[in-house]
Amino acid sequence: MDFVTAQGNNFTTSANNMIQGTNFIANSTTMIASSVPPLSRYENQKRRDWNTFCQYVRNHQPPLSLPQCSSAHILEFLRYLDQFGKTKVHNQNCPFFGLLNPPAPCPCPLRQAWGSLDALIGRLRAAYEENGGKPEMNPFGSRNVRLFLREVRDFQSKSRGVSYEKKRKRPSSSTNNNKQKTTVVVDGGDCGTGRCATFCGYRNINNDN
Repeated sequence: MDFVTAQGNNFTTSANNMIQGTNFIANSTTMIASSVPPLSRYENQKRRDWNTFCQYVRNHQPPLSLPQCSSAHILEFLRYLDQFGKTKVHNQNCPFFGLLNPPAPCPCPLRQAWGSLDALIGRLRAAYEENGGKPEMNPFGSRNVRLFLREVRDFQSKSRGVSYEKKRKRPSSSTNNNKQKTTVVVDGGDCGTGRCATFCGYRNINNDN
């Protein structure tokens, strides 16, 4: 009887040790998971974009695989995304063509904004290489895709009456190891605004929607 009791106690002790060991592993896993920093907004968006493109490739007709993707397929994908666009792009025969703020609605189609497409291609280009693609074979960085984006930018700029030119950086000089802003005085001390100017540049429009 004593033997059975000792055996039972040993069994109970072993079971408790196993439970404690399991709890330790679970707690350790939780600590490791919590110590991993969350993905940035950019990384999350890049992952979603890559999943969307992979789904598009899987549903493509005729069947298509990632290694077979060319610049033509990338352009096809970008045009496919236009149906989900939210940016009004006026046709050339539209009376509001070139107006920044049209006074009334018009039947012109909604498209993906150039800024959105440009950022999307940048993320997909990086995701392609992160998932095993060779940089020299990256279809997202092809010349045809760059030309397409340039055409979209130029047409949307004219159609919507906006400028996508980047604002020029203001020059700076170092005096006594301290950086100071350099003021460039235009003829007469102003640039037509009655104020002293510091290199006037184009307005940089990042949000097209």
